[in-house]
Amino acid sequence: MRYLLTLMLFGSTGALLAQQQPDSLATKRLDEVVIEGDKEINVERLPAIEGTHIWSGKKNEVLTIRNLDANIAEKTARQVFAKVPGVFVYDMDGTGNQINIATRGLDPHRGWEFNIRRNDALTNSDMYGYPASHFSMPMEAVSRIQLVRGTGSLQYGAQFGGMLNYITKKADTTRQIGFESVNSAGSFGLLSTYNAVGGRIGKVDYYAYVSKRVSEGYRDNSRSDADAQSAMITYRPSESLTITAEFSHSTYVYQLPGALNDSMFNADPRQSTRSRNYYSPDIYIPSVTLEWRLSANTKITWLTSAVLGTRNSVMFDKPSGVVDVIDPATLTYAPRQVDIDNYNSYTSELRLLHDYKFLNAASTLLIGVQGMKNNLRRRQLGKGTTGSDYDLTLTEEGWGRDLRFKTNNLAFFLENNFKITDRLSVTPGLRAETGKSDLAGSTTYYPTDKLPNSIEHQFILAGLNVQYDLTPYQDFYAGWAQAYRPVILKDIVPASTFERVDNNLADADGYNLEIGYRGAKGSFRWDVSAFQLQYNNRLGILSQTDENGEFYLFKTNIGNSLTRGLEIFAEYYLPIRNVNVSIFTSTSWMDGRYKNAFVRVGDSNVSVDNNKVESAPEIISRNGFNIKLGTASISLLYSYTAESFADALNTETPSKNGSAGLVPAYGLVDINSSWRLSKNITVRLNMNNVTNKQYFTKRPQFYPGPGIWSSDGRSVVMTIGLNI
Repeated sequence: MRYLLTLMLFGSTGALLAQQQPDSLATKRLDEVVIEGDKEINVERLPAIEGTHIWSGKKNEVLTIRNLDANIAEKTARQVFAKVPGVFVYDMDGTGNQINIATRGLDPHRGWEFNIRRNDALTNSDMYGYPASHFSMPMEAVSRIQLVRGTGSLQYGAQFGGMLNYITKKADTTRQIGFESVNSAGSFGLLSTYNAVGGRIGKVDYYAYVSKRVSEGYRDNSRSDADAQSAMITYRPSESLTITAEFSHSTYVYQLPGALNDSMFNADPRQSTRSRNYYSPDIYIPSVTLEWRLSANTKITWLTSAVLGTRNSVMFDKPSGVVDVIDPATLTYAPRQVDIDNYNSYTSELRLLHDYKFLNAASTLLIGVQGMKNNLRRRQLGKGTTGSDYDLTLTEEGWGRDLRFKTNNLAFFLENNFKITDRLSVTPGLRAETGKSDLAGSTTYYPTDKLPNSIEHQFILAGLNVQYDLTPYQDFYAGWAQAYRPVILKDIVPASTFERVDNNLADADGYNLEIGYRGAKGSFRWDVSAFQLQYNNRLGILSQTDENGEFYLFKTNIGNSLTRGLEIFAEYYLPIRNVNVSIFTSTSWMDGRYKNAFVRVGDSNVSVDNNKVESAPEIISRNGFNIKLGTASISLLYSYTAESFADALNTETPSKNGSAGLVPAYGLVDINSSWRLSKNITVRLNMNNVTNKQYFTKRPQFYPGPGIWSSDGRSVVMTIGLNI
């Protein structure tokens, strides 16, 4: 049974090493062995130690994309992450451009509470200036997704959400050249093609892909046009040394249909309030990785990467109630606003893992250093054309904002896995960060001498993980790790003459605490955990008066929040003659509350103590079953998300522009199927949102515009894959 053998290799590696390790410490860690069988598992756990990583005691999931029937052409996140409890999906763009997710009540905007990586290379555009990940690789290029919750913050970066790592497909080393083509067509004008080549020639492995996807979109004026390319070369000059160079690029132009208010959404959720608004990121990710086995007990990994590119938009940026029409006096539309971000972010990370004996027991030490150098240039409020196409041309010289945000940061991290007994291991760790962010530039509405700001990042973070192997296939785990979120550029730039920024802003800090029990017995698999997330020094705006009695808005730290919850995953495999059936539930309960916090209401500040945190639904539950007969399978997924609030005041009655108010609960049904016609040809059929539920997931307060952004109704996608 494939799933049992895989779990044995993953779950028992640490115990077997402790029992069999000779005095010479000539340890050889085994790679994962996959034995094909009828049962295909698409969510697994990371081994206790792998490469130069320590996973022991940390809650984590590994999603194997090849085993999913999901709609990967459009990267439908509720299907891809169906078996990861607690994943909140922000659906504002069903064309597959970005995945917007969060866990444990955090903000899902472009996943910016995660440390997001591609083959371990950082993809967040600017971790200190704008940590959203604008890089968008096709899901057809992904082999596995690793998700490590917040207790991974010491090893990767101090993000509260943890680490999200997309592992891409690699070369087929059994041949000199192999070819893969995945082509999809579907509702709303979807056409997608992914084509890749790879192989091994001597000591060199290579893999490259090109991808193209276009869609008219579910709503009016929501067309999308996306391209992506990547090339990877791996050279092994010796058995102990591997060098990998990779260069990836993604870009798309998305026509933004505009926000709706509640009456608009109820009348027609597919309608558009804008036809001249466009958004386009264009991102390059180069990286070089060196993996060197110094001895049987010592490994080094050195990864240097960059995020280079732009985030552009041209929009008629007004509330949804302001109609974008031709002015009868000028016979033209109003000029649009042009905004351009330029990212120049560089990261170098050196990791060393060493096996040794401590008090006659196996021990593993991980030490590392990470350096970051970021230079973000933000130009906004440019006066654009009166046209209707994607055009960044300025009709007047100069920008309303022209800013530079430069950050230098150095981090040292250390973790040590101590095997206390054959079953019990303890992993304490530390992370020390020191750095500084400097803001300079000008705006047309704010005194230049009052704009510069410097923020120091100096933290010592601690953590502890514990794992007890009850059997080779079951373990208890627990972890606590501190985290922080740096003050980002939008937090410190005044939006108008009425705003002032606290020059003593503090980075948000706090911790993740978790405890769980996971494993497998017979045909039953599970992972049940409880967590607590403390988030201090949240950023917001308060009302103030100066020494002259004049009113102003003050950007500062407004208070804390505390989120507690349960995360439950369970799956049962039921063989019935020649048919394999599996049923699962992936359910979370969470309660996120503000503590000692205030927000502005008009000219006064109001306590929101004990109010619920925004976009933190109490229940997120995905449940389904899969039936597999031979080479064909069909899956049904029911996804339920409870209601949530859009603001800290917990406003229930919708505001005029739709940016505040309750986000109603919704339940969605998806039916996905696949059929392997032969060794080389696979067909997939996805029926998304079968009941045509009209819903939305969030009421954003800023980008892409305050109000309601309708999610997609019923759609069908057909995919044909060829692998030769």
